[in-house]
Amino acid sequence: MSPHPIAETVASLMPKAKAELTELVAFKSVADFEQYPRSESEAAANWVADALRTEGFQDVALLDTPDGTQSVYGFLPGPEGAPTVLLYAHYDVQPPLDEAGWATPPFELTERDGRWFGRGSADCKGGIVMHLLALRALKANGGVPVHIKVIAEGSEEQGTGGLERYAEEHPDLLRADTIVVGDAGNFRVGLPTVTATLRGMTLVRVQIDTLEGNLHSGQFGGAAPDALGALVRVLDSLRAEDGSTTVDGLDSDGVWEGLQYSEADFRRDAKVLDGVGLIGEGSVADRIWARPAVTVLGIDCPPVVGATPSVQASARALISLRVPPGVDAAAATKLLRAHLESRTPWGARVSTEQIGQGQAFRADTTSPAYEAMSGALSEAYDGEKMQAAGMGGSIPLCNTLAALYPEAEILLIGLNEPEAQIHAVNESVSPQELERMSVAEALFLQRYAKS
Repeated sequence: MSPHPIAETVASLMPKAKAELTELVAFKSVADFEQYPRSESEAAANWVADALRTEGFQDVALLDTPDGTQSVYGFLPGPEGAPTVLLYAHYDVQPPLDEAGWATPPFELTERDGRWFGRGSADCKGGIVMHLLALRALKANGGVPVHIKVIAEGSEEQGTGGLERYAEEHPDLLRADTIVVGDAGNFRVGLPTVTATLRGMTLVRVQIDTLEGNLHSGQFGGAAPDALGALVRVLDSLRAEDGSTTVDGLDSDGVWEGLQYSEADFRRDAKVLDGVGLIGEGSVADRIWARPAVTVLGIDCPPVVGATPSVQASARALISLRVPPGVDAAAATKLLRAHLESRTPWGARVSTEQIGQGQAFRADTTSPAYEAMSGALSEAYDGEKMQAAGMGGSIPLCNTLAALYPEAEILLIGLNEPEAQIHAVNESVSPQELERMSVAEALFLQRYAKS
């Protein structure tokens, strides 16, 4: 049986795709302008805008969003009377973390062991290239059968909500019959997967103050209230003995009914050290897709090297709370802040500040678009049946779009399978996954147009 013409076209375009992803990864487009220059993000946005213009998109624009970043928009008209499909990805990336921990430079796309390594290669600059490949394959095989809108966000990783606010202020701009979010991924390489749920999230900063200034730990230690010690107590109160998340008033007993995730597979994917136990109780799927999860992202306190024998006067931490579908992120934020404040010991002064927030999301997997995607994924993956999984991460825009366009069908696909190690050092993308997912997206658009 000869390959589908779409698949042949995408295969022929892969060298160009690698060259383009190399260019995109080279931009240090971290949307935290205290860490990386704004010019890096602006250059990446202009690259995306130029790519859309080259593909014949109209109304290409850099949208100045309320959080001070830019999202890139374009419209490609299809046949008269055809439905409209919005394709989403984001060009901003997580910081590289410990650059010394990378085997190759984080902002240089490098091929190794059959994968392409670089920050953003999978999350989500690879998603932008996936959309471009799918559209080029359609153009070479009869044309793009639907109207296409593309939106490439500039601050998804920061959770600052710029594009959400912009969409709410310009509700017609992203209106579509179906929305394909290219920022999820397969459960594992070679297993075609749509993401049915996303956890929401909130970010809260907590500061504890106990003294006017640091004190000599010999002269005052033992009676002087230690702000860092108080903070450690507060942070420890967010977990039960088994590691389960325990925010006062927040339910944490959800159950995941779909695709299961074995403990052995999870340990391997998460690279858990030998002898170290997993935290929480219930199935792994329950814990990462159906229940809240608290993580301490950072603590401001003296580093070990150079520390002095002092009682600390102040300490602060940044805390992430992921919340499952069915839990309002704003309500969870209130509970988290109340917990932090009520659990602070010794009458220490405590203040909390919300830094970012996004709602959880649940898709309707019985819709016609999902049927079209199921067939497309199966064809692209040699007959493998499409699976529906959860994702513990958050894409706040999904809920904004669902609220703005309640009739629209929203599908989540992408390149973020476990081996990709997104958000960690040595992020990579499988070129085979990029190729097959691009084929699947093109076949989906053909099937959806016919349906």
